[in-house]
Amino acid sequence: MNRRLTTLAVLGLLSAGASVPAAAQQGVTDTEIVIGDILPLTGPPALLGVAHNLGVKVAVAEVNAAGGINGRRVRLISEDDGYVPSRTIQGVRKLINSDKVFALTSVSGTAQAQAAMSLIQQSGIPAMAPITTYEGLYKPVIKNVFAVGYDMADAVAELVSQMADLHPGKKWALISQDDEYGENVRQGFERVEKEKKLQVVSRQIYKKGQSDFSSEILKVKQAGAEVLMAGGVLGENVTMARELERIGHKIPTGVTYVSRVPASAKMMGTAAENVYTVDYVYLENAPEAKGFVEKLGKYLSSEEQARVNRYTFTGYASTRALFNAIGRCGKALTWDCTIAELNKVKDLETGAMTPITFTPSSHLAAPKLFLLKADSATATYKTVK
Repeated sequence: MNRRLTTLAVLGLLSAGASVPAAAQQGVTDTEIVIGDILPLTGPPALLGVAHNLGVKVAVAEVNAAGGINGRRVRLISEDDGYVPSRTIQGVRKLINSDKVFALTSVSGTAQAQAAMSLIQQSGIPAMAPITTYEGLYKPVIKNVFAVGYDMADAVAELVSQMADLHPGKKWALISQDDEYGENVRQGFERVEKEKKLQVVSRQIYKKGQSDFSSEILKVKQAGAEVLMAGGVLGENVTMARELERIGHKIPTGVTYVSRVPASAKMMGTAAENVYTVDYVYLENAPEAKGFVEKLGKYLSSEEQARVNRYTFTGYASTRALFNAIGRCGKALTWDCTIAELNKVKDLETGAMTPITFTPSSHLAAPKLFLLKADSATATYKTVK
């Protein structure tokens, strides 16, 4: 009888317009928002992961210095996956299920994101992806995942197109990797090859992890190639450029924006003088980046500043986009609101890269690209006017 009366009482309250309070969103308290990132903080790929993490830390320090987001301070928990997919899955599980973070500022590299994507998608947690922009992140649109960057095939197409205009009528060579990254390079290259009727005299695919390119570069020279699209990631492009110089065949060479870090240009040395890329991330000495560079000096130690590269810029920019959306949700912060507000981000200026835009039908920011050429004297890149 008592149970029946209790049930009737609850039904009466609901019919009268009362509601049962919803459970609090994980990672959010009255005073704090907890966010997480999963990325390589050790091993060779740490060149990218540590730099990205520093950008996130700057964004967190900046917002906390201003009083937090709607009165809540932000706390960051970082997990190192060492660029190993199985560790990425473990780290994502820890961040979501144990640390109960509210959002992710990174999902590591391409293979790592592929491995963890079903877990992230099923969880519904807002997740930013500024390190890799492989198609599986945004084609088709995943409701809770937002990629900050440019489609790799489209970026390669833009690079090859602009290089073809700068060096018309030349014979081309293509060297690319035997994986999805390499396939994206080939797709972009072949699109321009068809459009501009490029004369391609050498096509080669190398095995991922390869470190000796003497055979491939010799074939490029023997084929009479006058321009090369080097479709490596980081070290591979350095090796190819240096091998071209070693055999006396320094020709214009295109590399993807992934390689546009000071360490890469420095390792190339004088071999870098004919290397081109396109990017959407401002150069460290660009007028547009002046304000952000000042923030780096304010919030990072001198040791940390020495590890800054373009991924610091993208880490900061994507985190600012996330914070922008969180801020517009007010005190009633939820995943659904944050995702809805991310869908409304339009031409967001962060001072680190060209403006960010998302829509419900496009979760790839696809900011504006510009052409760059390596400067061996300063071990960096300069804008090609």
